[in-house]
Amino acid sequence: MKSFIHIVFATALSLLIAVQAMAAEKVNINTADAAALDRVLTGVGPAKAAAIVEYRKANGPFKSAEELAMVKGIGLSTVEQNRDRIELRAGAAPVRKPAAAATPAKPVARR
Repeated sequence: MKSFIHIVFATALSLLIAVQAMAAEKVNINTADAAALDRVLTGVGPAKAAAIVEYRKANGPFKSAEELAMVKGIGLSTVEQNRDRIELRAGAAPVRKPAAAATPAKPVARR
């Protein structure tokens, strides 16, 4: 009897860990391929995932998760369902040009 309880407990624990791992998975909508988008996002199948990739190629990277609603077939409810799965990180920070040297202000003539 004890071994049966241990088996049930171990199975339940394994399922709990698997569910937590699935819930924690995130996807970067600016770099992921269609297969990754399909796998991670709820309510997004292969066709919608391909549409996300095509939209990104045509319009550039997403600046916010809400911009996903601009893709045909993706609504704000889909965005809300996936908010905790969506990442927007760009790979590397953009290189900034050094600020131009400020020109000294001209003195104001006083009367």
